[in-house]
Amino acid sequence: MNTIPLGQSDLRVTPICLGTMTFGEQVNEADAHAILDRALERGVNFIDTAEMYAVPARAETYGVTESIIGRWFARQPGLRQKVVLATKVAGPSRGMPWIREGKGLTAADIVASCEGSLRRLRTDVIDLYQIHWPERHVPAFGTMYYDPAKETSQTPIRVQLEALAGLVRAGKVRHVGLSNETPYGVHEFVRLAEEHGLPRVATVQNPYCLLNRTWENGLDETCHRLGVSLLAYSPLAFGLLTGKYDAGGTTGPQAPQGARIASYASVRKQRWGRPEALQAARRYNALARAHGLTPTRMALAFCYTKWQVASTIIGVTSRAQLDENLDAWGTTLAPELLQEIDAIRWELRDPAL
Repeated sequence: MNTIPLGQSDLRVTPICLGTMTFGEQVNEADAHAILDRALERGVNFIDTAEMYAVPARAETYGVTESIIGRWFARQPGLRQKVVLATKVAGPSRGMPWIREGKGLTAADIVASCEGSLRRLRTDVIDLYQIHWPERHVPAFGTMYYDPAKETSQTPIRVQLEALAGLVRAGKVRHVGLSNETPYGVHEFVRLAEEHGLPRVATVQNPYCLLNRTWENGLDETCHRLGVSLLAYSPLAFGLLTGKYDAGGTTGPQAPQGARIASYASVRKQRWGRPEALQAARRYNALARAHGLTPTRMALAFCYTKWQVASTIIGVTSRAQLDENLDAWGTTLAPELLQEIDAIRWELRDPAL
C-alpha cells in the first residue's frame, strides 16, 4: 500500500488504519501486541485509539487500550517512530462520569485528557488528536434529528481550537481532527482556524459503510471542498456485513459466541442493533455471494475504493481477521455490482445511521 496525505497536513498514512477499541476488552494484551506486530509487518503505519477505550466503555477499562499500546511502544526502541498515532479526547460525558462530569468540553478538559493520553501511550507527541464527538448537541450514535431544545453547549468552538493550538505549540500534538461531526461543525472549525490562525482540522472520523452512507448526503462535498479527509469507521457495520449474523437473530443462539453485538446490550440499543440494519445487511451479504465475493471482502472493497475515503479503520480481534481485512485491499467492484449496491440503498436508505 502506498501512503496518502491527510487533509492539508504533512501526515502520510496507509489507506487502512488499525482501530484498537477491542484491546483490553475482547482482546487481551498479548494478543493485542501480536495484532499490532502483524499490522506493522503487513505495512500498516496508522493506528487509531481513544482515551475512553476499551469498548463498551466502563470505568474499569477507561484508558486501558492506550496503556496497552504504550507498553507495545516501550518493548522496542524506535517502534513509536514507525507509526502515525491517532487518539481522541472524549466529548461531553454521555453518561461516563469517570471520564469527566458536566455537559461541556472545556479547554482544561482537552489539555488534561491529552496529558493523560501521552502518559498512557508513553510518547511525547500525538500525531493526530481528535475530538471524539462534538461538544454541541448533534444527532450521533443512532439519533436521527437535530433538536435545538436539547442544546447544552458551554464551550465555543474557538475556545476548543485555542486549547488544541496550545497543545500544538507545546509540541504535544502535531495535527488535529474531528469525529462524529456534521457539515456545520466541519465548516465552523475550518472557518475559525483560518480566521484566527489556529490549527486546521485535517480529518473527520465518521461512520461509513454499506448500512450508513450518510456521509454522502453533504459531508462529502463539505470535506472535499475544504480539504479535510474522511477516516471511515465501522466499515463492517459492527460485524453485520461479515455475514456471521445472516442465519439468525443478532441476539439469538445463532450469534457467534463473543461477537460484540451479541454480547453488549448498549450496542444492541444503538444503530447496529436495529432489525432494519440486520435485514439490509443480509441483502448486501447475499449480493456479495451472488458475485462470488465474501460479504467481508465486498463491504471492505466498497470503502477501500470510494473517492470519499482517505483511510478505512478496521477493528479486529485476531491476526486471522486482520489478514482477511488486509487481503481485501486491491479488490475492485464491477460497475454492475456497484449499481446493484446503489439500488439496495435507494430502497433501504441508511438503516444504521
